[in-house]
Amino acid sequence: MHRSPIAAALLALATLGCASGPRPLVLLAGADLAYPAAARNAGIEGEVTVRYDVTVAGRVARAVVLAAQPPGVFEAAALAAVQSWRFRPPTDGDGNATEAPGRVSVVRFRLGDDAYRDLPQPRRERPQSGQSQ
Repeated sequence: MHRSPIAAALLALATLGCASGPRPLVLLAGADLAYPAAARNAGIEGEVTVRYDVTVAGRVARAVVLAAQPPGVFEAAALAAVQSWRFRPPTDGDGNATEAPGRVSVVRFRLGDDAYRDLPQPRRERPQSGQSQ
């Protein structure tokens, strides 16, 4: 894929940063969502909630399905999509990359969507009562 010099410069700034200090987690890229053929042929839509951690290298680790509707249809495709995501990891106050544990995203499967265009920004999982962050 060919990128313009401006796009390349913006990507470099987003990836490397232009100042130290804390930065939030930012989703940079991900593979197109692969809609399961059997579900597409049957006209089935759905969604899968996935919890995962983001490493200091910006890769997804320990992805697990929390919920799926309908169950047994989209889980594998959702996990494959989430595991393809690449992030600019968050930084601490000194500008050092940090892990981002306990992120949760909902991956939606809608008929007519050939590409996964709107990669969701992950939210932090809320601790259950009795758990600390």
